[in-house]
Amino acid sequence: MNFLKILSVAALFLCVSQIDAQKKEDNKAKTEVAKKPLDNPVKCNNIKDGTFLRINYPKNLWYMTVKDNVQTEYYNDGKDFIKSTMVFVDDCNYKAIVLEKSEKENPIKIGDVYSNRIFASQDNFLRIESVLNGEKYDLPLEKVIEDKK
Repeated sequence: MNFLKILSVAALFLCVSQIDAQKKEDNKAKTEVAKKPLDNPVKCNNIKDGTFLRINYPKNLWYMTVKDNVQTEYYNDGKDFIKSTMVFVDDCNYKAIVLEKSEKENPIKIGDVYSNRIFASQDNFLRIESVLNGEKYDLPLEKVIEDKK
């Protein structure tokens, strides 16, 4: 019985040390990204094609695809979407005009226009300021790099 207690305690310490090691590794990666300077000039063209995730959001909550100047935001495990056309004012500013949506209860309406400004980039990360009806939203996005095998 004593052996079982000692084994249980050893397993508990092993698990705790592994969790702590993973946290240290995550913090190390975040620190390295934080130390790297932002792109100058901002790499605005990164928004023109690809799949994007919001930082600290799981993919089942929200993700966005962009192809041929059409931006589609997916949410609710990809079951619902908002599709918008992208009209570029210049390299770093564009309007997203809502073309269609799947969820009728969503307060966003077809024809709504978002004004978007890409104000920072770092490798595959973008920061976008989005304005709709005078309300500003800060969207930190990561462009997903897909394996091409």
